[in-house]
Amino acid sequence: MNSTVRSSGAISRNSETAAGIGEFGMRFTSTPRGARLARRLASHQLDEWGYPYDGETNESVTAIVGELVANAVRHGHVPGRDFALRMTVLRVADAFGTPDALRFRVEVSDTRGERMPTVGPAVTAATSATSAGSAVGVGVADAWCAGALAEAGRGLLIVRCLADGWGVVPRPGGPGKTVWAEYVAAAARTAAH
Repeated sequence: MNSTVRSSGAISRNSETAAGIGEFGMRFTSTPRGARLARRLASHQLDEWGYPYDGETNESVTAIVGELVANAVRHGHVPGRDFALRMTVLRVADAFGTPDALRFRVEVSDTRGERMPTVGPAVTAATSATSAGSAVGVGVADAWCAGALAEAGRGLLIVRCLADGWGVVPRPGGPGKTVWAEYVAAAARTAAH
C-alpha cells in the first residue's frame, strides 16, 4: 500500500511492503499541538503496521517519538518553520542471514542547528556503524546526575532507556539537525505484536 497524505499544506509519505516493512514521514507545525499530532499519528501508523496500541513495541516507539518531537518543538523551534518526523521499520538479520528482529528508526528534523542535544560516547560498534558519522548519545546519565533536580531535561534520558541507540546528524538538504533513535524488537517481542 502506498499513499500520499496532504495535511495543512504538508505532504506525507506512507508506504508499506507485503512483508510489513514500512515508512512514514510527515511535516508538522512546530507547536505543542503539532507534537501531539505527530505522536498520535505515529502510534496510529504502528497500529496499522500490526503493532497494537497496547503492545510493548507501539508504546515504546510512541514514547520515543513523543520525546523527540517535544524536544523539536521546545528546543528546535524557529518561527515559521516546521519539524519533520520520519519513521521506518526494517527487518534485521542475524549472523546467519535469518530475519530475527525488527529495527524501528525514528528521525525528527528541525531547522535549528545551533542547539544540539548533549550526547556522550558510543555504546557499541554496531550503533556507531549505523549512525555513519553522527554523534551517538548514551552518556546522558552524566547530565542526569548533574541536573537531577531540574524541571526539564529528562526527555533524552527516557529515549536512552527505551532506544537501542540514538544520535544527532546535520539535517540533509538544509540548515538544522536530525535527532534519531532506533528501537530493536526481538523476534520474541514481535511475534505477539
